[in-house]
Amino acid sequence: MGRQRHSQSHLQADADPATDRRFVTALARGLSVLRCFGPSDRWLAHQELARRTGLPQATVSRLTFTLTGLGYLRHRPASGEYALSPAVLALGFSVLSNFQVGRIARPFMETLAEHTQAAISLGVRHDTSVVYVAHCRSTARLILGLDVGTRLPFAETAMGRAIWCAATEGMQSLMARRLQAESPERWPEREAGLRRAQAECAQRGYAVSASEWEAEIAAIGVGLDLGDGREPMSLTVGGPASRLHGALLHEDFAPALVRTGREIVAAIQAAAWED
Repeated sequence: MGRQRHSQSHLQADADPATDRRFVTALARGLSVLRCFGPSDRWLAHQELARRTGLPQATVSRLTFTLTGLGYLRHRPASGEYALSPAVLALGFSVLSNFQVGRIARPFMETLAEHTQAAISLGVRHDTSVVYVAHCRSTARLILGLDVGTRLPFAETAMGRAIWCAATEGMQSLMARRLQAESPERWPEREAGLRRAQAECAQRGYAVSASEWEAEIAAIGVGLDLGDGREPMSLTVGGPASRLHGALLHEDFAPALVRTGREIVAAIQAAAWED
């Protein structure tokens, strides 16, 4: 009976964990500091960390002191700047090295990359962002230069929108609350984009973004529901908007993307069944 109660207490995936009495705010704030660092960020000043987290500078001072003491941040006293240490990278690589979904999906992604001569990415949601867990580049020169671990905005990208379209209503509500709290002034525009993507997915079977996240970049994405209770993932084709448009995108690349998504889900489910 005790085991059953314990399991049930963790089944409410659609609930906002911040409202639960077990939620440790200080830990969440510390992790928010670590999430400030993007792929192009080497050193960030204390003031920039406070701006990106939205936390008071005194709180950021305590958090950076603790994270530096634990070895997750490096500090340059002369400039007051901070950088991620190899300890953080070790945590990330540990997760990615055991992420079997990316390993299973890669051969299918490579085939799609060669067919489209574009960048193929597999991603998951993390709070109000999406993160690449696998990425394939074709032999074409003019493609996206992103890689595993890259973090992208959720609402403005095909990857995020595809996850939204494949998510349950409860998960959509949770994500909507998070996005609205993160940036109230941008929420009406973001909500309109997500609702539009949902209508497009219902009609076409995939989500689209065209120069909304980054100028001159277009992408299409499909949500991958693995059927095991976890949040859906997303598979995308991305590249220059000058090439990814019209009949080539919607009549050739899109059907190939949808087909590849189904193949990946089937392969992952077959591997899980064998295990």
